[in-house]
Amino acid sequence: QVHVVESGGGLVQPGGSLTLSCVASLDRFPLYAVNWYRQTPGQQREWVATINTNRTSHYADSVKGRFTCSRNNAAKTAYLQMNSLQSEDTAVYLCNVARYTTMENFWGQGTQVTVSS
Repeated sequence: QVHVVESGGGLVQPGGSLTLSCVASLDRFPLYAVNWYRQTPGQQREWVATINTNRTSHYADSVKGRFTCSRNNAAKTAYLQMNSLQSEDTAVYLCNVARYTTMENFWGQGTQVTVSS
């Protein structure tokens, strides 16, 4: 059974920073892209960012320039560095690990990020 676990969420003031981690129990983790999503109550899940197997990254316009993806394949971990956080960034952040060639797709349970003064 594959486990995907996010951590690093918490309460932060506007303008602050947090770094989220996503650990996946996948032997072939380097072959998987890692997608970050966020969700607020009553809203659709929103794609935030992706880091591909070749370490290229893509970001939603709402976070571009403020969020940065990275990955440590040896540790089977991906990171989402979030800077200049705003109240609109408040959400549960979820990690999705996907291998498109095999249609594998795994989700974590999410970690809460709250931006408030």
